Amino acid sequence: MAIIGKELFLTRGVGRHKEKLASFEEALRNAGIAQFNLVHVSSIFPAHCRLIPRQRGLAKLSAGQIAFCVMARAETDENHRLIGSSIGVAIPRDSDRYGYLSEHHCYGETEQQAGDYAEDLAASMLATVLGVDFDPDASWNQKKEQWEISGQFYKTANTSQSAIGMKGYWTTVISAGVFVY
Repeated sequence: MAIIGKELFLTRGVGRHKEKLASFEEALRNAGIAQFNLVHVSSIFPAHCRLIPRQRGLAKLSAGQIAFCVMARAETDENHRLIGSSIGVAIPRDSDRYGYLSEHHCYGETEQQAGDYAEDLAASMLATVLGVDFDPDASWNQKKEQWEISGQFYKTANTSQSAIGMKGYWTTVISAGVFVY
């Protein structure tokens, strides 16, 4: 029996607590996914899968359910340390083909920077399997323009979370793409 995601939703969260694990739990709660048994998978966006809003995806899952996800996570206990996480998505126009998700965790990057990087990474991976020519050293905007011109991309997107560490607390950020079956 093949287990292939039919839909995917993106979510993100931040948590703070004196205990590292509790900080992660708070980030999962903030993202709305703490009640699931999460299984991390690699980064393929299945053929015929659809990107759906978070609330619609959450409504299709039940507490305690095993949920497969692609997750990026960063944590710090350093005061004033900027951390970030992002999931990028690149979906081909031809729904018979698979796309890519990328996970990025970082220090010192804003949500915008982390999101651009993750989206660029997912799109770059998709471009290589589609045979789309691009300059890997070009800026994100230049590459995005090249991919749009190729007509082979349907959509790119990202969800990103950043936070600044606080003295005496662990700070955790997560970004996730969660599959629905």
